[in-house]
Amino acid sequence: MFDREYDVIVVGGGHAGCEAAASAANLGCSTLLITMNLQNIAQMSCNPAMGGIAKGQIVREIDALGGYSGIVSDRTAIQFKMLNKSKGPAMWSPRVQSDRMRFAEEWRLLLERTPNLDFYQEMVSGLIVENDVIKGIRTSLGIEVKAKTVVLTNGTFLNGLIHIGEKQFGGGRAGERAATGITEQLVDLGFDAGRMKTGTPPRVDGRSLDYSKMVEQPGDDNPEKFSYTDLSKPLTEQRSCYMTYTSSEVHDVLREGFDRSPMFNGRIKSIGPRYCPSIEDKINRFADKDRHQMFIEPEGWNTVEVYVNGFSTSLPEDVQFKALRSVAGFETVKFFRPGYAIEYDYFPPTQLTHTLETKLVSGLYFAGQINGTTGYEEAASQGLIAGVNAALKVKEKDAFTLKRSEAYIGVLIDDLITKGTEEPYRMFTSRAEYRTLLRQDNADFRLTPMSHKIGLASDERLKRMEEKERKAADFVQFFKETSITPEEANPVLEKKKSSPINQSGKMFKLFARPQMTLQDMKDFKKVSDYVEEHALDKEVLEQAEIQVKYSGYIEKEKNNADKLNRLENIKIPKNFDYTKLKSLSYEACEKMTKIQPATISQASRISGVSPSDISVLLVYMGR
Repeated sequence: MFDREYDVIVVGGGHAGCEAAASAANLGCSTLLITMNLQNIAQMSCNPAMGGIAKGQIVREIDALGGYSGIVSDRTAIQFKMLNKSKGPAMWSPRVQSDRMRFAEEWRLLLERTPNLDFYQEMVSGLIVENDVIKGIRTSLGIEVKAKTVVLTNGTFLNGLIHIGEKQFGGGRAGERAATGITEQLVDLGFDAGRMKTGTPPRVDGRSLDYSKMVEQPGDDNPEKFSYTDLSKPLTEQRSCYMTYTSSEVHDVLREGFDRSPMFNGRIKSIGPRYCPSIEDKINRFADKDRHQMFIEPEGWNTVEVYVNGFSTSLPEDVQFKALRSVAGFETVKFFRPGYAIEYDYFPPTQLTHTLETKLVSGLYFAGQINGTTGYEEAASQGLIAGVNAALKVKEKDAFTLKRSEAYIGVLIDDLITKGTEEPYRMFTSRAEYRTLLRQDNADFRLTPMSHKIGLASDERLKRMEEKERKAADFVQFFKETSITPEEANPVLEKKKSSPINQSGKMFKLFARPQMTLQDMKDFKKVSDYVEEHALDKEVLEQAEIQVKYSGYIEKEKNNADKLNRLENIKIPKNFDYTKLKSLSYEACEKMTKIQPATISQASRISGVSPSDISVLLVYMGR
C-alpha cells in the first residue's frame, strides 16, 4: 500500500502537526501527515481564538519563519484586538477571535495545496526503531510505513481519559477515541513519561443568552493582522464578544458539587494548567472573591454556538447547568455540550535537544502537548521547528535553532529542554529576558532572513522585509539628522504641555519625549513632507516610532543579549563526562549529566546549577 519511504512522517493533525507537515513539505521533503480523523485537521479543541499575551508574538514569529498559522488566523478571524496597547510596545500582543469551522477548513485546504504532502487517516499504534534510529511507523491495522524521520504531535490523545463528574471514559477529545500503544513502546525504549490534565468549558446556544445583561467587547477600530505577507487582509467587519460575571450564588451552586468533582475527590491525579484554572479551582483557591469574569465568545460568523471562556470545569453536567443558569444573561441557557477535563500522557521535554529531536532515538521528534505545553500557538511553533529540523536532517544540512535573544520560540524551547516542566507550560512575556527586542512588530526583521537562509522564506518575501527595514531605518536617520528651531518647535510643544526649547536641535531628541507622538511630529512640515514623499505605510511609521522612543532600552537589551551570546558560543562536547570535574557540586553534576546542555549558557539556566559551577566549567573549557 505504501511502496515508498517518506522523508518525514508527521503523526497527528493538530496545530503542531499541521505546521510540521507544511514546513517539511515546503522544504522539499516527501511528507506524510497521518492522523486519526482527517475531518478534524487543525481542530480548535478549546477556545476559538489565536494569539494573546506573548502568544500573539509567537504567531507573528511563525509567520516570519514561513509558517501558516498567521495567514490562516487572518483569513478566518471574526474579531481583532491588539492587547496591552496602553503599555510599551514590548507588551503589545495581537489576538483574533476565530471562526472555528473556517479555521480548520482553511488549514486543510492550504495543506492540500502544498506540494510533496500526502495524507492518511488511521491511528499510529507504534514506531519502527532499529538500533536507536527511527525507521517508520506502524498503524493499528498493522500497516508499516517507512520513513527517515518521524515527528510525533499527539496532543491530548495518548491514553487520553475524559472526566465529567463521576463519569470517565477514554478519549483524546470529546467524541474522539484515545490513541494507545505509543507511550508503552517509548517507555520500553527508555523514555520517561508523565500525566497532565487540561480542561474545557461548556459550549452553549447563543440564541438562549440575554446579551443586554452583559458588557459588549468590540474589536479594534482599526484592526491589524498577523501575517506580514499579502496573503491575508485586515478585517473590515467584526463580531463582538461579551463579558459577564459569576456571583456568590453561582459559587454556592458549584460548591455543592465539589464532592462529585474528579479534581477534588482524587480521581484526577495529574497537574492542570496553573494559568488557566477550572472554575471550581478558582473559587477554591480564591475563596475571598465573590465573582470572576466570564468572556462569551462566538464560535464563528454564522453559527449560534458560543464558547464560555472562564468557566472551564469537570463538575457533573447537572451542576454545570444549574450554576450557569445563575449567571447574569444565562438564565435560560441551553447546552450544546458540557465542559470536561482530560488527562493524557506527556514526555518530560528534557529528553530532547534544541531541535526537538529526542536524545534516545535518532530521527524522532516531539512537538506540542506531548512536550508538556498548553496552547495552540506554543504547539504550532514547536511543530514548525520540528518539521524544519526533520527536513534538514534528511537533507544532511545544519540544524535550525533559535536563541532566547532571537525569538519567543527560542525562549519556549530552551525553557522546555533545559528546565523541563511538571505542569502544562504556557508562554508569557515575563518568561523572556529580552522582550524589548522580541516585539510582535519586528518578528519579520528578526526571523525572515533566517527562514530565507534555510529555504523556507522566498526571495520576494526577504526583499519586501529588507525594503521595510530600510525605509524605517532611513526615517529614523532623518530625525537624527534634521534640525528644528525654537520658532518651529515651541508652538507644538506648548500644545502638548511639553517644555519649550531655547535653541535649535535635532528632531530625534524632540520625538523621543514621552508626550510627543508621531502624529504630533507630523505637525512639522518637514516630517509630513518626508512621509508623503517616501510614501511610508503604517508598518514603517510604527516601526520608526518604536525605534526612536525605545532606542535606549533596545540598545541596553542588545548589549545584554550580546554578553549572553558569548556564553552561547562556548560549546560543551556531546556526552561530556561531568564526573571528572571534581569541583562541581553533586547536584550540578547530576542535572547536567541528565540534560546534557549544548552550551555554557544553557548549562547556566539549569535549575540547581550555581554560578560557581559555571566558573568550574569555564575554567575547564579554557576560559
